[in-house]
Amino acid sequence: MKEKMEIKNLDDLFEAVLCLNNVEECRLFFKDLCTVPELKALSQRFQVAKLLTENHVYSDIVGETGASTATISRVNRSLAYDGNGGYGIVFDRLKESK
Repeated sequence: MKEKMEIKNLDDLFEAVLCLNNVEECRLFFKDLCTVPELKALSQRFQVAKLLTENHVYSDIVGETGASTATISRVNRSLAYDGNGGYGIVFDRLKESK
């Protein structure tokens, strides 16, 4: 029962994100939803993923993002082995939109 509720809660959140129309609306929503450290962590992971897909080395990524090597490794594992393909979807669509 608890797992079904957690899935519904996540789906509700994802539906809310999908109803946002632009970057400014996303900024306002996420600033209400998340703390500053949570936003920094999410955006840092996204930048790490972006740099990894551009074949940057760990030392450059640490220097550019301030992420720990543990965070970089975790993101890299998600990209390379056990992820769900979400990064790929986003990066492909970002390329298409440019």
